[in-house]
Formats: sequence, C-alpha cells, structure tokens
Amino acid sequence: MIDQKREEDHRIVVGVDDSAGSAQALRWALAHARLTGATVEAVTAWQVPPMYAYTYGWTPTGIDDAAVVKYAEKTLAETVAQVRSGEEHPVPVATHVLEGPAAQVLLDAAKGAQLMVLGSRGQGAFAGMLLGSVSQHCVQHATCPTVIIPE
Repeated sequence: MIDQKREEDHRIVVGVDDSAGSAQALRWALAHARLTGATVEAVTAWQVPPMYAYTYGWTPTGIDDAAVVKYAEKTLAETVAQVRSGEEHPVPVATHVLEGPAAQVLLDAAKGAQLMVLGSRGQGAFAGMLLGSVSQHCVQHATCPTVIIPE
C-alpha cells in the first residue's frame, strides 16, 4: 500500500498557555519533531468567560477582545522564544491564537495531525495524579495520538 499522507499529517500540535507545564510540552514536541521531521504548531486558546457570553449574552464592560488577543499572542511568542533559545537544529514552528474553549480549540487544531502534546499542571500528591479538565477532554476525544507531558 502506498503511503498517501498529506503534508499536514506531519504536524505536532502543542497547547501553550503561560504555565511551566505547557513550556515543557513544547520543549518535548520540538525534540520529537526533530526526530520525526515534523513541524510544530503552538496553539493558544482564549475566550470571554462563558458565564457572561452564554448567561447574559453580552461582554462585560472593560473586556477588550483585541487586548486579550494581543496579550495571548505576546505570551505565546515569549514562551516559544524562551523554549527555542539556544536551539541548535531549529524546527519550523507556526503559532496560532484562536478563540474558543481550550479543549475544543485544541481538538479542532489537531485534526489530521500526527500528534497532539499537552502539559499537565503539576499539583502534587493525589491531585497530581489526575489530569486537568482540558487534558482529560483532549485525551478522550482526540482524533490523533495525544501525549501528556508532566511539569
């Protein structure tokens, strides 16, 4: 059988927020991409708090969507730059800031991907054995293999 994988099948999607766990996930994804010849897509999700958008049908005064997006883009760029500093063999990295619930944004971004990589928020002891809600949802519903990297 001929392998007819498309270029985008060689993508590794990584969820990035401002946590140490997501930076570690990005670090792991870059190392894995170097070994497999994949590219990396670093994805950050944002949304207006659902209680406002869904319950009241309005955005509270003072929340500026453009400012939230700008902050998310800045945080994502800083995380990628920090993780990539000193990188000897750079891997192509695309960054995306997308609106919506984090789990759904990541699941949509990972469609057709080779792999999805997420960090866990190390909470220690018993709580640390449990996955966060985003990681748990992604593991259960992803259409590609998903790796959870501990902090």
